[in-house]
Amino acid sequence: MQWRSIVVGLVVLRLSLSCVLWLAFGLGPNVSWGFNFHLSFNLHKLDLLFREEKGTDPSGTSWSQRIQAQKYEETASTCAKAGEESARGSYLSFFDGNKDEYVRRYSSFPDTLKAKMKDMAKEMFYFGYDNYMKYAFPEDELNPIDCEGRGPDVLNPSNININDVLGNYSLTLIDTLDTLLVLGNVTEFQRAVKLVIDTVSFDKDSTVQVFEANIRILGSLISAHILLTDPKHPFGKVGFEGYDNELLHLAHDLAVRLLPAFENTSTGIPYPRVNLKSGVPPDSINETCTAGAGSLLVEFGILSRLIGDSTFEWVARRAVRALWNLRSNETGLLGNVVNIQTGQWVGKQSGLGAGMDSFYEYLLKSYILFGEKEDYWMFQAAYESIQNHLRRGRESCNEGEGDPPLYVNVNMFSGEIMNTWIDSLQAFFPGLQVLNGDVDNAICLHAFYYAIWKRFGALPERYNWQLQAPDVLFYPLRPELVESTYLLYQATKNPFYLHVGMDILQSLEKNAKVRCGYATLHHVVDKSKEDRMESFFLSETCKYLYLLFDEDNPLHKSDNKYIFTTEGHVVPIDKRFREKQWNDLFPCEEGQHQQCKAVLLILPESLLSPSSVSDCNRIPEERRYALPLKSVYMRQIDHMVGLF
Repeated sequence: MQWRSIVVGLVVLRLSLSCVLWLAFGLGPNVSWGFNFHLSFNLHKLDLLFREEKGTDPSGTSWSQRIQAQKYEETASTCAKAGEESARGSYLSFFDGNKDEYVRRYSSFPDTLKAKMKDMAKEMFYFGYDNYMKYAFPEDELNPIDCEGRGPDVLNPSNININDVLGNYSLTLIDTLDTLLVLGNVTEFQRAVKLVIDTVSFDKDSTVQVFEANIRILGSLISAHILLTDPKHPFGKVGFEGYDNELLHLAHDLAVRLLPAFENTSTGIPYPRVNLKSGVPPDSINETCTAGAGSLLVEFGILSRLIGDSTFEWVARRAVRALWNLRSNETGLLGNVVNIQTGQWVGKQSGLGAGMDSFYEYLLKSYILFGEKEDYWMFQAAYESIQNHLRRGRESCNEGEGDPPLYVNVNMFSGEIMNTWIDSLQAFFPGLQVLNGDVDNAICLHAFYYAIWKRFGALPERYNWQLQAPDVLFYPLRPELVESTYLLYQATKNPFYLHVGMDILQSLEKNAKVRCGYATLHHVVDKSKEDRMESFFLSETCKYLYLLFDEDNPLHKSDNKYIFTTEGHVVPIDKRFREKQWNDLFPCEEGQHQQCKAVLLILPESLLSPSSVSDCNRIPEERRYALPLKSVYMRQIDHMVGLF
């Protein structure tokens, strides 16, 4: 009976508080499950209550209480302008309480703790890697709960969740090669390279996704080969006697087996899958996603320039141009799924997550690596369209009124919001914004994803910002938030990001560690698990966590500049990648002459310097050791994901 009294008392207290708010401000508990009442405080009524300037339209800075085109109507009467301008004259004053807690928690990070986290990240990697080598190699992945290996699902060829990735070619070992060097283990790196040379063959009856084979296998082989033969030796002397470019030969062999995907398509956009023995399967579909078809240029381009064969860069660049030419004339946006024969958009959603993410990433990274002006022009045009049509919230990250910036999913033709979820892959975008020098916007978007992580101890695959709840509940140990955290720390050196990394490390140790590795979280709320450890956990998640805490890593001390592929593989920004051994085989196609000519006119020659694009605009010195985001805004974001 006692618990019933407690429940009744809490209900009465809740109702009393609601009544007081209604009487005082016309506020009430609010729900957004498709009805006209909300479960969270209506902050926009607070905004109206404290608004200092009459007639201001809040619709442009508000996303948290709207679905699609719904906008609240501003009442005719507003409070009189306050006698003095201060934070108390804003609805953001709602978040002013206890703001010093953020400063106390995040404003410093002792060196001893940094060293401890570095060791913890290293131990995390080796716990997964050693168990893969013990229980799973030469199979593709480790099942960390049952301590067994996993290969393609040969009994169910339609199981693309597995078969798109696993090709029966020791995926995890290959994907992890350069991580061993980043951790300073030259001996194991050399042993792993020799294992790959001696045991891996791509002459397999495996049907794999072109995109996954490219970023995980081809990219890693190229990266490891470059690091083995780099005369500047950023990781010390890592080459060994008898190495005869075998990794490069393997990469070339794999790329040749992927080439049939580019044949027999009316648009030049590749098929999504190939069989490594026989080419494109007879029953292959004619639809592919933008990221899958348009994120091949970095690896294919480097391979072409290493071996002096333009074929690979040519087909990859042709696919990028074909996708680019299909963008909307009204918004400049692309969709997420396209028919490779007709060029018609099957998926008209434009966003920054699944199906779109690495397309944008590789426009910028291709320019950084190869210096092709066209790539930079496309990226800047795409970025402008993203800012104009996908970005919601207040204009400035760290100043002003309204909701924090957020990038939503919209219709590529109209720019109207299509749904109210964002996915975990979008967490890569702050890192890309850092590379582009837009650090302030990166800070705000990163803070939003970190707040979601704090709430669940992981990132749900999809999060509904309207309902403040996950739409898709699993978390496969993805690296995107860690990657952006690392790049923001490199840009700002703010200890806040070390705390973020520590939170992620501790969450993974607590929620994902099992008998033989780290397991996918099936459900971010109840923390139930799936018996799978994807290769990117070792190749990216652990790598970025380690680098975050390792200030003295050779990558950070080297005079050379490096960049990471979308799978986290290290490649140098090297003059030889800006030199082609062939004439320009990528002339403007018919109808594109004026556009290509414009590219040459609008980009100054100074932009071709690698240093100009690898050094982002750093945060001013006076803000270096303050919070990257003001406490009031950080607290606002925490509230908007349901942390309080």
